[in-house]
Order: sequence, then C-alpha cells, then structure tokens
Amino acid sequence: MIGIIGGSGVYEITQKADSCVEKLVETEYGQVTVSILDIFSKTVAFIPRHAVGHSIPPHKINYRANIDALKNVGVTQIIATNSVGSMNEDMGPGSFVIPDDFLDFSQNRAKTFYEDKVVHIDVTEPYCPTLRDILAKSGDVILGGTYVCTEGPRFETPAEIKMFKMLGGDLVGMTGVPEVSLARERGICYNSICIVSNYAAGISDDVLTIDEVFEMVSQKESELLELIYNFIKNAEDSPDCSCRHALDGAEV
Repeated sequence: MIGIIGGSGVYEITQKADSCVEKLVETEYGQVTVSILDIFSKTVAFIPRHAVGHSIPPHKINYRANIDALKNVGVTQIIATNSVGSMNEDMGPGSFVIPDDFLDFSQNRAKTFYEDKVVHIDVTEPYCPTLRDILAKSGDVILGGTYVCTEGPRFETPAEIKMFKMLGGDLVGMTGVPEVSLARERGICYNSICIVSNYAAGISDDVLTIDEVFEMVSQKESELLELIYNFIKNAEDSPDCSCRHALDGAEV
C-alpha cells in the first residue's frame, strides 16, 4: 500500500480517487484519521500532516502516531510533500526537489519509537533510492539536495541560513524530521517531494510569510498532483528494498 503525507496546502489528492473511506486508526501514540483511497486500482492511504484546516503547527505534529497509523493500515511506501525555502540558487521557487540527505536542527520532538531499548538504524541513505527512481520518471524534479529541518514555528534568521548553507544545506523546512527516520524504524520506504516556495531569509529580498507558501503551493498544485498521480501509476512494491530491512543488525 502507498502512503501519502500531505504538507501545507496539499489536500486535494482525493480528486482522482474512485472511492474514499475515512478510518480512525488507533496507535500507541494517539488516534489518527487516515483516508483510504482507491486511485488507479491501487490502495492509497492519505494523511494531511497539519490536519484539516492546517490547524497543527510543525512543532506540535504527532509524527510517531502518523507513521505508526500508516504502518498499521499496511503502508509499505510513503511519499511526503514538504514546503521549503531554498538556500541554493539552482533550486528556485516553484522547483520540485527530491532530497537525498538531511541536517536535523529540530529540538523538542520525539524522534524514535524505541524508548525502552537500544536501536541504532543506519541512515547513510536516509531517503529511499527505489522511490527516488520512481519519482525521477514521474515528473520534472531536481534529484538530490540536503534538507535542513528546524523546530519552527518561526522562520529562520539570516545568520541561521548562512550557517546552514556553510554546512551544506540546500533546503530548509520544519516537518521533514523525524518523519523520515521514523519511517525507517518501521521498515517503510520513504521519500519526499520538496516544493520550493521561496528563497530563505537573507537570500530573499522580501519578508517571509506563510501566505507566500500557500500561494506557491496553489500555483504548483496541478503539477504536484500530476507528479503524485504518476508516482502512484509507476509505483511497484519492492520487498527487497534495504529500507524494509532497516532493523537487521540495528538492535543491541
């Protein structure tokens, strides 16, 4: 089963669904409403990351519940969408970027399912290469880039952006971590479509606003949905993907 985690403004994935059933999924970490869709004769589970109405800020999202809910309904592959600012002039506003690494500057989030035993998952390649290859043939995307995750909800300062850029960051957002590593702990293939909404603070000439984020997502909505629909068409289950075996050799 394919899982879709929709970020800011991405709530229209149900448009091409032949059917849609909402399911309240119980997890150890809380309840999550998951929409079970039939798209192109494939079962797709959809969660709006910020909830309906964009009511949950990034630092309050229950990331563990979301990932566990998708695992519980049978999801084996997740595509997430993340709105980001760019620190790389080759990744301008309106670009779709498929990241291949991350830097984590989030602070107060539960980042593992394993609180009572020692588990060290490998994240040499944190984003699933199998899904990256499918996304590459599904639309006009930029392959590769380092995603910097901040705590939010405020935007970053110019000094922070300067530091992130010096460290090798290309994109900055507030929601990509710990989602990516939690999916790995659950043995789920995971990749992200980063929608560049603007240049980051100190690079952009303008004051950053959430309206700018929603405006860019709105402008790119049809292209983004087409990319996601093409991914669903092209996706095939890959039980031998290394993501599925992330716990092999990880537990002490």
